[in-house]
Amino acid sequence: MTAYSETPPSAKPATNRETYPLPGVAAGTQRSVTALRFGTPGARPKAYFQAGLHADELPGMVVLRELAKQLETEAEQGRILGEIIVVPVANPIGLAQRSFGYMQGRYDTGAASNFNRDYPDLAPGVADRIKGTIGDDADANVATIRAAMAEELAGMTPVSEVDVLRHTLMQLAHDADIVLDLHADNEAQIHLYTGTALWPEAQDLAAEIDARAVLLAECSGGNPFDEACSAPWWTLTDRFPDASIPLACLAATVELRSNNSVNAADIHNDTAALMRFLIRRGLVEGQVGAVPRLLCDATPLTGMQQVIAPVAGIVVYNAELGDTVRAGDVIANIADPLGDSVDVAARTDGCLFARHDQPYAWPGKIIGKIAGTTALAERKGRLLTD
Repeated sequence: MTAYSETPPSAKPATNRETYPLPGVAAGTQRSVTALRFGTPGARPKAYFQAGLHADELPGMVVLRELAKQLETEAEQGRILGEIIVVPVANPIGLAQRSFGYMQGRYDTGAASNFNRDYPDLAPGVADRIKGTIGDDADANVATIRAAMAEELAGMTPVSEVDVLRHTLMQLAHDADIVLDLHADNEAQIHLYTGTALWPEAQDLAAEIDARAVLLAECSGGNPFDEACSAPWWTLTDRFPDASIPLACLAATVELRSNNSVNAADIHNDTAALMRFLIRRGLVEGQVGAVPRLLCDATPLTGMQQVIAPVAGIVVYNAELGDTVRAGDVIANIADPLGDSVDVAARTDGCLFARHDQPYAWPGKIIGKIAGTTALAERKGRLLTD
């Protein structure tokens, strides 16, 4: 991973701006990833924040822009205690994808793959590298594992623009203590995806951002970015039960409401919440009050009902975002403008935390998500909306 570094013109810059070029896909064209570094390289704790991996999910990019401004001020005053990397635009490829006047940005149009899937699984290679070298010293084991992760990534030779993008983001984040990937759902309340093993450790994050749903999974399918960073730790814990291996990476996907919901009040509140989280976690010097009250219980991702339309038609929602529903409640009515209508019901008790903002359905379209407590029979394999 080769970076071009641009620093402000001072003897001791508060921010280091690094540019990581991606391979050009046509003559005369080239994109790059820009990372902003605050604090001392190699200092602990290390946090990595990114936004816009799904490039059509807009709020997180503006939130990280504002967070970077605040971190610049904190850095100038010497209050960064660890190392913080901020990537406000994690996917310049998707950001350039527009069709018929609308940005796309969720899928690579060349390979038809989701930009937040298919990150490298580091656990098998790391396990081979560390076998026989780890023991009872947890701190030493963490250092050994992180070094092995770096070696695994250094040994990879990605070729395509998208694979180089994935590889670059993993190289920036793989050794972080905290990894937050900021997204947004189609129309939703704030919610959080994280590993089952990381709960209740992530409870302060969920409370700070006012999450209305927390979805837990050990393996959600497809190896999304946050899981690629955190899952190796619990995989290696299982692989080496006699060694002391802590869960050294708290990674989560934070869904900041709706794709197009960008307003000053939310940006201010979300930025402030992330700053309080960084202070609370010892990355920025300062004082914050008590952890806010958690507004929801964590539930299994296998218990999240994807409300699926059985027919085509106009969706008339009966339930609002945040409503608590019970199995059998009619969530929506799908009306055929030339014929009958069909009710769509909840199959579980829980909170309706997401809907679709375009109220037209076809068979198989997901028109809502309900955070339920009980695993559903159909929720196997790839558990995320692709």
